[in-house]
Amino acid sequence: MTRAQAIARTAEAAPPRAKPATATPSPFAGIVLLLLSMCFLSTLDATGKWVMAGGVSLLILCWVRYAAHLLLALVLIVPLRGWGILRSRRPREQVLRGTAMLCATLMFFTTLHFLPQAEATAINFMAPLIVLASAPWVLGEAPRLSRWIAAAIAFGGVVVIIRPGGGLDTTGVVCGLLGACCFAAQYIATRRVAGDDPLTSVIWSGGMGAIALTVALPFALPAALPVLHALDLKHWLVLVSTGFTGCMGHLLQIGAYRNASASTLAPFAYLQIVTSTTTGWLIWGHFPDAITWLGIAIICSSGIGIALLEWHGARSAASA
Repeated sequence: MTRAQAIARTAEAAPPRAKPATATPSPFAGIVLLLLSMCFLSTLDATGKWVMAGGVSLLILCWVRYAAHLLLALVLIVPLRGWGILRSRRPREQVLRGTAMLCATLMFFTTLHFLPQAEATAINFMAPLIVLASAPWVLGEAPRLSRWIAAAIAFGGVVVIIRPGGGLDTTGVVCGLLGACCFAAQYIATRRVAGDDPLTSVIWSGGMGAIALTVALPFALPAALPVLHALDLKHWLVLVSTGFTGCMGHLLQIGAYRNASASTLAPFAYLQIVTSTTTGWLIWGHFPDAITWLGIAIICSSGIGIALLEWHGARSAASA
């Protein structure tokens, strides 16, 4: 999420680059890398929720997450690609994308503070369908009734999850829906930086979040200092790990989409709900009830169905 899907869109939209003769795309490797990325990103969500439960404020958590992300990205990418990888062909769009990603992160971690991880992740899967439904206006693509129907069905799944009497916190639900809109804005911005290397976007994403939150840090740090002083080593390690798991999850997704097509990987992206449910169950004992699973199934079926329909349409157009 999700943040994972945003980076996937980056990899999918990026122009093809020359590869060594020995580098052969492997769909199986792409699927494995995608599943690994989901494990990292679900771990990011779970650890973020855990340290917030320990008293760490949202802004401090996000600052550590983005600062560690940026540092790790620079350490891993710059030695291989050089400092030129930082140059963007569309810096304004990168700034807009980084801002949307930061807002989405703040909203999603807030959602996790109020909702179980599985439900928060499921609501977040509305984002790609929001993009598809709004594509005629924001991306200039031809309107398609199938996309609007898929978005409506997915929203029906969300309604099943957040139903009255379902026990979900209203604040968390509102933040989850706002977060899905922020992630949708991030996906749209990702399409507009398609000329940049995906690794450039990974660095810019970490940089934008780190810079913005560093500016806000003097306002958040005084109130957070007593909690930070009281944290033990385990809490500090988990807090710092959020940047590692976030950055690695994004890098693994780039590898996945360079080895397999988006249409091949689209159905597997929804397995993140499984990894999120597993981590939420192992850490907090949260497990969705039968009606919530029905809502999750509706959202996943809608997303997978429209992905397969778009893939079939693209193949038919190519054949024609």
